[in-house]
Amino acid sequence: MLGATLTPILGAQVQEEGINLASTQAEPGKEAAFLVLLAFLVTWLFIRTSARLIRMQVSWWPGNVETSSGLHIHHLVWGILLMMISGFTAFATNLSSPWWEITAVAFGIGVGLTLDEYALWLHLEDVYWSEQGRSSVDAVVIAGLFASLVVLGVRPLGLDDTGSILAAIFYGGIALFFAIITVAKGRLFLGVVAFFVPFVGMYCACRLAKPNSIWAHKRYGGEKSRRRHRMQRAEARWNPDRRTERLGHKLQDWVAGTPTPELQAEKAEKAQAAAAATPAAQTQPGSPAPPRAEDGSSPNPPASGS
Repeated sequence: MLGATLTPILGAQVQEEGINLASTQAEPGKEAAFLVLLAFLVTWLFIRTSARLIRMQVSWWPGNVETSSGLHIHHLVWGILLMMISGFTAFATNLSSPWWEITAVAFGIGVGLTLDEYALWLHLEDVYWSEQGRSSVDAVVIAGLFASLVVLGVRPLGLDDTGSILAAIFYGGIALFFAIITVAKGRLFLGVVAFFVPFVGMYCACRLAKPNSIWAHKRYGGEKSRRRHRMQRAEARWNPDRRTERLGHKLQDWVAGTPTPELQAEKAEKAQAAAAATPAAQTQPGSPAPPRAEDGSSPNPPASGS
């Protein structure tokens, strides 16, 4: 028997029943969730280590999976297939032990393989070892944190009260509202916690947003002095030269791997090429200025960019 009765934490309550992996019931519930989480984390650690060994060109490691024509098959393909097969099996059949354990492990393996390349299916481009590839690690941490809280039985304040459906909807809506604000402010991990512990979301809602977050772009942008002052405070608060920010960046490099300089240079070249393709950049130096109308305006003003 794993787990025990935990005391309430900041208004969130934990279910009293533990995790019994020896259960033979048809619907294991929390036991299956625990196996999914365990298989997910172990698989992600394995595949991330494998990718780093391939990057280091270790001779004894098998390497990538490629077809005879040289097509590289990403491991998210196998992850999607595993999730489809195990998910359909769990829904379409009435499983008993040990088959539900096998299905749960297979689904967790599929999730681990798929989320490790989250940045690939987000950008539709192989950015595994670039700066954008760090979003895969963020997705894994968020998913792992969410699943861990579910396995522990943590629930948002009030959702365990089955006496009133309206009260459950009300408290759940409050938790979701503050969780969305927290995520919009760039605090992704705390946003997951805020859904289960609304007080965390209330605290984050009163704090400054990260400068590159959606909240900052919408609320701190513009010409108003008050908004500019908030953006300046946010940039000072989240200065990348601060010690905590540098430590966080080093931790990301240690977990996700340092972005490849060649990929970063390639991204910069693409950005420069896109900028050069604009009408303003195509104007040759020393070329005669376009004719202007009598009022001094250009007869063919350039189209505004999106």
